[in-house]
Amino acid sequence: MSTTANAAPAHVVADRDDPYHLTSEGIMEPPTGWAHSLKHLGPGLILSASIVGSGELIATTTLGARTGFVLLWMVIFSTFVKVAVQIELARWTISTGQPALTGYNKVPPHFGRVGWINVLWAIMALTKILQIGGVVGGAAVALSILLPIGGDPLGGTSITIWTLVTVFTSIVLLYSNRYSLIERGAVLLVVVFSIGTIVIALGLPATPYAYSVDDVLSGLTLAIPAGAIGIAIAMFGITGVGADELTFYTYWCVEKGYARYVGPNDGSEAWKRRARGWISVMYKDAFVSWCIYTFGTLAFYIMGAAVLHPQGLVPAGNDMIGTVSRMYTDTLGDWAGTLFLVGAVAVLGSTLWASIPSWSRMYTNLLAEFGVVDWRNTRQRLKWIRIFTVGLPIVWGTAYLFIQSPVLMIQIGGVSTGIFLLAAVIATWYLRNTETDPAIRGGRGFNILLAISSVAIVLLGIYTGANVLGLVAR
Repeated sequence: MSTTANAAPAHVVADRDDPYHLTSEGIMEPPTGWAHSLKHLGPGLILSASIVGSGELIATTTLGARTGFVLLWMVIFSTFVKVAVQIELARWTISTGQPALTGYNKVPPHFGRVGWINVLWAIMALTKILQIGGVVGGAAVALSILLPIGGDPLGGTSITIWTLVTVFTSIVLLYSNRYSLIERGAVLLVVVFSIGTIVIALGLPATPYAYSVDDVLSGLTLAIPAGAIGIAIAMFGITGVGADELTFYTYWCVEKGYARYVGPNDGSEAWKRRARGWISVMYKDAFVSWCIYTFGTLAFYIMGAAVLHPQGLVPAGNDMIGTVSRMYTDTLGDWAGTLFLVGAVAVLGSTLWASIPSWSRMYTNLLAEFGVVDWRNTRQRLKWIRIFTVGLPIVWGTAYLFIQSPVLMIQIGGVSTGIFLLAAVIATWYLRNTETDPAIRGGRGFNILLAISSVAIVLLGIYTGANVLGLVAR
């Protein structure tokens, strides 16, 4: 790779501090050790904010309520198996300064100027309108139950007004699209509700809904009960790092400054040293986020399995929020219902907080690959990101008002995510073998984990596609 491979052409309007514009002036030596690296963590916290919403609060809780402890192993597997692919794709991004959709478009074959993976991504994005619309709806329902407008909290008037409020507030808060604002908000939203839920889950043995060690061990038998395959597949796509999260993680790695600090690849030993150093920081960032969303996911699943499953309560429709709140009121008392609703707004809001700026960047990047937007032009890129920051919440909110079934909407998005993970793995390996400098690839242990993760995702992606097409027995 030449020294100018990532430099902006002369005609491109690129701001000096644009993190997507790699220059020798932006170079910074990497920190060493955890203590010095902490202030450079952040992309994974935004990723955690997205994950700790639709996946944990709704899909994982629903799975626990429906199947009990038997699929606990799937929760652990789902959060762990996709991390290696996330890291490998981010490694390519840090070494080149390019985001995921730019990389996806390099994978042959192509339809005109657009690669097949980006065509598939565009299709997935359409189903994601339903998934994130379900998140908007969940937040609106929680707000409506807290402060009903016009009588019935689940009536059309109250739900519609709170959906509009959720959409409008999201646009206003995120319109600036400043990285620092997005990161700090994500940290606050994730920490507050996740800690509370983990504490309650660990305290369940002291309540009438106590679970035992045998219950936990029964969930580690690698079994899938009859009738739970569909929801398990949807959960695998949503919980942990989904196809959309591992894709947008690359944008936040760039905007945190990792790629800019490494600088353009001039083939020197100094560049390789910086690249290894900042990739090491990214490893720490990914590990911290993995810990957050794994423990959060386990907490929600255990609460669904221990509290809702014995009562035969399964979240569905607009009653979903009320059903899930039983995890709190049945263990702590009625006062906890209000606390839960506030927390539900926070956790679902965290998904919106991370999803709006992330999807705005991905849509803009896709338009750039179609030739509509000049991604290297800082002002033009920001303009389109803001257009999507306004437009996407409106589209998501409208989708919810038409369907009004948050659980179903989120599960549909989860299935499509599981299928697209297959394409993301193919792209990751293609970019690894064609563009990532061999000198900065992972060690033997990581490469074994990457291979295992890739095989597991490919097999599940194939199964998911066959299941959707009706080619496997249900």
